[in-house]
Amino acid sequence: MDRLLRGEIPPGGRCDIKTLASEAAVDRTAFYGTRPYAHLRVEFERRVQALQDVGEIPDPREAQIARLKTENSKLRERLAASEKTVTELADFRGQALARLAAQHEEIVRLREAAAGTTQVRCLPAPRTTVIGSCS
Repeated sequence: MDRLLRGEIPPGGRCDIKTLASEAAVDRTAFYGTRPYAHLRVEFERRVQALQDVGEIPDPREAQIARLKTENSKLRERLAASEKTVTELADFRGQALARLAAQHEEIVRLREAAAGTTQVRCLPAPRTTVIGSCS
């Protein structure tokens, strides 16, 4: 029992009654009901529960499963956050494109309105030649 609780689990075994029975060379049914080793099963289960309550898991496979479940849930949370960010950015992109399209339409409308009035004059083109020295 002590070896199993320390994590010294034989190949193919677990930290359970079946492995305890095989390590003790006793029939597994002897640990149940009013059989001679029932009190050992109760003690073993109590000690396993006490270790789990403290946060220790004597079975390395069970510890790995618990670690992988925790990692899996963290990755799922990260994926959900990433999907939310992608959705928000896609919405923002759509809004930005709609604003740009509205601004373009307003510019086109203002240009057409300005072309129809005589009060708006075109400025002369800037000179491209340099006269004299700039120093």
